[in-house]
Amino acid sequence: QNEKELQDVVKQQEEKMLQLIDQSGEVVRLKTEVSELERLLQRAETEAKVLWEEVRGKEHQVDTAHVQERVMLRREVDKLRLLLVEREDEHIRRTNKY
Repeated sequence: QNEKELQDVVKQQEEKMLQLIDQSGEVVRLKTEVSELERLLQRAETEAKVLWEEVRGKEHQVDTAHVQERVMLRREVDKLRLLLVEREDEHIRRTNKY
């Protein structure tokens, strides 16, 4: 009886250890992804600054209202893409639970 209980406890501990290992791998993957996203964000911000400086210098040649509208539309598209990815991830997590 005691031996069986001990084996069950050991098995539970092994399962918990495997879960922790999986979670730590996921944390490492997420940290890597966050670093990559931060790098991409910084790059995009730099590009945006340069482009706006370029547009400001040529206001008489460039329809700034059109450029601003395109930027706004691009932001909306990006928000929708992000929302779609979040929904897909949520669906995958729910599917994997069962």
